[in-house]
Amino acid sequence: MSNFAFEPLAIPAVVLIRPKKFGDARGYFMETWSREAFAVAGIDAVFVQDNQSLSAAPGVVRGLHFQAPPAAQAKLVRVLKGAILDVAVDIRVGSPSYGRWCATTLTAEGAEQLFVPRGFAHGFCTLEPGTEVTYKVDGPYAPETEGGIAWNDPELAIDWPVAGTEAQLSGKDTTLPGFAGFASPFRYEDFA
Repeated sequence: MSNFAFEPLAIPAVVLIRPKKFGDARGYFMETWSREAFAVAGIDAVFVQDNQSLSAAPGVVRGLHFQAPPAAQAKLVRVLKGAILDVAVDIRVGSPSYGRWCATTLTAEGAEQLFVPRGFAHGFCTLEPGTEVTYKVDGPYAPETEGGIAWNDPELAIDWPVAGTEAQLSGKDTTLPGFAGFASPFRYEDFA
């Protein structure tokens, strides 16, 4: 019996994972990662690095980011404190869901996690002050391969919980290109 519930989202390659919490008067215990349980569920990533961010205010948007092959990354995202709207955009040319997005809310209290496979742009928006996010990646950071798409591109029409004038972005994220004319380095057949 697995200590995880796996739920594919609207784009089935993106998976919401709910770990089981075992609680008593002291608090709770939960597994957050099990190579065996995840492999049985079809998630065969071998994670090599953990990353963590702190966003001071609600409305911080980080993304939409990806690393191109040969340094592409899958991610397993969870919230340690606060809450986020987590978004994945399919950028695998030839995919039936190319250019579509799916999203879910992740909270520290709920302990949900989101698996974002290679071939997706990823981003999130904080929903609470002091939000801390951690994510595992299956490839090391390779700045020469990083890319991105504008978080608020009208062609993607992502339903963000913050208006464009209120979003807090890094300088780099304010200059990301739109989806129109985007030349994706990912091919769907490479993932089939």
